[in-house]
Amino acid sequence: MKDIATLTMNPTIDVSYDISRMRHTHKMRTDNEWYAPGGGGINVARVFTRLGGNARCYYLSGGATGPALDGLIDSHELVRTRIPITGPTRIASAVLEHETGKEYRFTPQGPKISEREWTECLDLISQSDCDIMVLSGSLPPGVPDDYYARVTRLLRPRGIEIVLDSSGRALMQGIDAGSLLLVKPSQGELQQYVGRKLDTRGEIEQVAMDIVQAGKARLVAVTLGQEGAILAREGGPVFLPSLRIEAASAVGAGDSFVAGMIFALSTGMTELEAFRFGVAAGSAAVLRAGTGLAYPSDIERLLQLVEPL
Repeated sequence: MKDIATLTMNPTIDVSYDISRMRHTHKMRTDNEWYAPGGGGINVARVFTRLGGNARCYYLSGGATGPALDGLIDSHELVRTRIPITGPTRIASAVLEHETGKEYRFTPQGPKISEREWTECLDLISQSDCDIMVLSGSLPPGVPDDYYARVTRLLRPRGIEIVLDSSGRALMQGIDAGSLLLVKPSQGELQQYVGRKLDTRGEIEQVAMDIVQAGKARLVAVTLGQEGAILAREGGPVFLPSLRIEAASAVGAGDSFVAGMIFALSTGMTELEAFRFGVAAGSAAVLRAGTGLAYPSDIERLLQLVEPL
């Protein structure tokens, strides 16, 4: 099995609560309070290690909330490399309203990162010893848009494979750096990349295949929310519909999808088997309210429901 490392430039302390009903102005009492370390790369590492893999987390952490994030990561027994910053680690909240079943999510922009801080991170990442590096999540203020592209150019000559899951200009420039193992945009993020609406599955498949055929990524997995997902690869595009399950939360579905696909690939599964495993992992993440992400028992059960390819 291959070892992975993950980079989370804008991590979070993820807090989830339940309330009976949302009301403006009034103080609302919550229950089922839960805290977890979050941010794309950290979430991927949490699921990957649950499945039996080895992962090291690189992440930025600072301010009064930084030590709390460090402690939460330690509570999940993740191997970590912390890059200290001055600004406070952000806190993201997810609130489940029982009366309607709706989930409300509040995510701050994150602290401003100085050039010294992101340069130090780049220096540490350049020395990383892993088989696969996962670049996941947004870039905080102050970090250049081409940061993930810079990391890719540093690590690919060393034979380290790169997985990218981001948005906006960070995603665009990361894809254009090329030679990625896997990139996982949502439909909206892929539309941002090409600068136009993609109204049909055929249009989405064509854009994803263009990325593959240009040598920018070996695999492009496009998540379509409740519709399912598309995988573009050298052998052509394939589609899997979403599983008909009752979703309790949307937190971490994409990160669990990525972790599932990488784990499957790292254990020798084929691209199509890994895609099915990723769909099962993403679906498993939404079964439980809050910040729990996907669990292996749920993934294995749901995998039996994913259509064969």
